[in-house]
Amino acid sequence: MPEKHTTRRRFVYNSATSATAVLGGLHFLSGLPRVTADEAGLNSNLVPFGDHVEPLVRLIEESPAETLLERVAEQIRGGRSYREVLAALLLAGIRNVQPRPSVGFKFHCVLVVNACHLASLAGPDEDRWLPIFWGLNYFKSSQADEAKRSGWRMKPVKESLVPEATRARELFIEAMDSWDEEKADAATAGLVRTAGATEVFNLFTRYAARDYRSIGHKAIYLANAWRTLQVIGWQFAEPVLRSLTFALLNHSGEANPSTSDLDADRPWRNNAELLTRIPENWISGKIDDAAPPQLFETFRTGTPLHAAESAVDALSHGVAAQSIWDGVFVGAGELLMRQPGIIGLHGLTTANAMHYLWRNAADNGVRKQLLLQACSFNPMFRDSAKGRGSLGKQTVETLQAKAPTNANDALTEILSEISGNRMKAAEKVYGFLSAGGNGHDLIDASRQMLFLKGRDAHDYKFSSAVLEDYGHVSSAWRNQFLAMSVFNLKGSGHPNNGLVSRSRSALQG
Repeated sequence: MPEKHTTRRRFVYNSATSATAVLGGLHFLSGLPRVTADEAGLNSNLVPFGDHVEPLVRLIEESPAETLLERVAEQIRGGRSYREVLAALLLAGIRNVQPRPSVGFKFHCVLVVNACHLASLAGPDEDRWLPIFWGLNYFKSSQADEAKRSGWRMKPVKESLVPEATRARELFIEAMDSWDEEKADAATAGLVRTAGATEVFNLFTRYAARDYRSIGHKAIYLANAWRTLQVIGWQFAEPVLRSLTFALLNHSGEANPSTSDLDADRPWRNNAELLTRIPENWISGKIDDAAPPQLFETFRTGTPLHAAESAVDALSHGVAAQSIWDGVFVGAGELLMRQPGIIGLHGLTTANAMHYLWRNAADNGVRKQLLLQACSFNPMFRDSAKGRGSLGKQTVETLQAKAPTNANDALTEILSEISGNRMKAAEKVYGFLSAGGNGHDLIDASRQMLFLKGRDAHDYKFSSAVLEDYGHVSSAWRNQFLAMSVFNLKGSGHPNNGLVSRSRSALQG
């Protein structure tokens, strides 16, 4: 399933803090001498990755954080490709960090890899290594955290348990339905070895969004793992999907969800019962800009079931699924505006992941259920946010459009305002876009700020999600959506992360 990626290479933000100015370009990478990777035997207690990429993974694992970027730069100058470095970064995370006790926290070194790739792909050519080097540096802190906590590392699959081709699919479904980790691990290996990639993806879509544990990270992991595998190659699928299976079966020491009725699982089951109310021609509905506000109300005050029922009612009256997604995206943006922070930003990154799964899943029933689940998740995120404090009174409808003071340099003004007063920044973004300003210019500028200022995995995950979803929201709601995103974007007044100069120095050698 090939993807269409943004390939814009233009940057309009006219500032002394431009990443291009800081870097001075990376054209010097061409023609540098080849550096051979260190060859070393692999510990038989660790899952192997193949002769070609294994030495690079080992280098990332074994290099101290203080010298890792320099050593990887040597590999690049020696001929290692972008794709090889991206693969090694993902695989190092897979082998050294487990998605337990939660599919988040230290495991963000894996979850963020696709976001780094998307940022690299969409940024200027001269900046393409910055997000990857940021990811390498971030991996070392996660690796150290895991080593201190448990010393866990991924082991090879138990070959004696791997099923034959004719049984792999059946056993995978049985194991996932019963939340049986050992059986699911072996079945995953058997499935990847014998089934087609598309078939495997569609099986996983049944399970990535079935529960609310880890606030959406399970869906995020499937979407990001699948997208990264399309870049680095299916030959790495087995260890990646074994890790994914381990993540999807995480239920934090609770009773087995297959025999319990827990809050995290209930919406998926309830939504399965609503599918018969969705008409057969649901996919051919018409855009209705009046539908999202009705969803907003259920997101603000209703239950997960009420939110899904509201979506079903709209679909049964001929409203397009696109209008339901508009409600999901903009409703998640509103929650972030009402309470900026970790919960609100995950509402948006989860919506991005679930929309990706919805767009690419083959089974019509799974697609319907993913759409309803995305609606149900918004009230669940709302309740999680309330557990952290009060919610602001701002709504999509009360967001004002105010023109930037300096019309000739609106983006500079907006980026400065993001670091000082995010509500004013949101109003100015809305005003800028409403007056005909180019949203893609703001996206390019925001991405450059990410390269310079990004410090946390959420900076990359969030930016990649909302900047991508700007194109997935209907024109009637697109400006408000991008305006509300400033509540978790970086501005020009945020401190630099310090990696730009180090990366430049490493790559120049």
